Amino acid sequence: MRVGVDIGGTNTDAVVLDDTGAIVHSLRMPTGWGDDAVLGTATAVVRQLADAAGIAPSEFASIGVGIPGAVDAERGTVTHARNLGVQLLELGTLLEANLGSAVRIENDVNAAALGAFHQVGLAETNSLAYLNLGTGLAAGLVLGGQLWRGSRGAAGEIGHILVDPAGPLDDDGQPGALEVLASGSGIASQRPGSVTDMLAAAAAGDEQAIGIRRRMFDGVASAVRILVLTVDVDVVVIGGGISNMGEELLSAVRGVVADWEATSPFIKSLDLGERIRILPPNSSTAATGAAWLGRTPWQK
Repeated sequence: MRVGVDIGGTNTDAVVLDDTGAIVHSLRMPTGWGDDAVLGTATAVVRQLADAAGIAPSEFASIGVGIPGAVDAERGTVTHARNLGVQLLELGTLLEANLGSAVRIENDVNAAALGAFHQVGLAETNSLAYLNLGTGLAAGLVLGGQLWRGSRGAAGEIGHILVDPAGPLDDDGQPGALEVLASGSGIASQRPGSVTDMLAAAAAGDEQAIGIRRRMFDGVASAVRILVLTVDVDVVVIGGGISNMGEELLSAVRGVVADWEATSPFIKSLDLGERIRILPPNSSTAATGAAWLGRTPWQK
């Protein structure tokens, strides 16, 4: 059995997978704030899952953890996880000491990419991009069945790509970045409130909200286009909080792609719309992916 932990800003989700990859135990706990709380929660969920499985934590075949922030997966360190109150945490080393077993630490979006690869029936697919639309916007890449992090761990950080010179400014003062167009924080910077609030206002006819919604759909479609044109992945799987829109989001993004296809034979030849998938809600993708880390060879 393998255990995977997804440390989020509010809650920590954890799962145990059996030999077939099926979830046999799951657990959710509040994460807490700061180094001690994050470490304590991660330790507690693994120990409780070990109790549920009737084994010691050290008897798990592997333990993997996905966490936001800048992660050095090789060293197991986490930095700049602002939503967790963590500036620098040697999470891998400390967890190994607490649990008596080796632990793999990975960025949460990368873990979710690996989870999507295995979880949505795409294990036979050679390549996948996981596009996370949450508080921020970023992607994780699985190429040849393995995570691809890039030479400095920045692979998939497409939220910083500028696509609209006349668009709203991002946190760096740059106009029209993907993250400001199609993430929770970016939308809140354009209009106070949540994405749900913006969508409700747009449905009621608010012109400002309608414009923000249109830019969001354009931004998601542009992110898919960038991922396919740069890496030519077989599929792009969309997850994160905004993906809970489900069919509404999928139809709108495919509509943007169809408009591009109407004027570009090359774009039409790529079948972008057919490559897009959306994860079902509450799919434990990042925790599941973290559990697969132990069976994924290390590579940049």
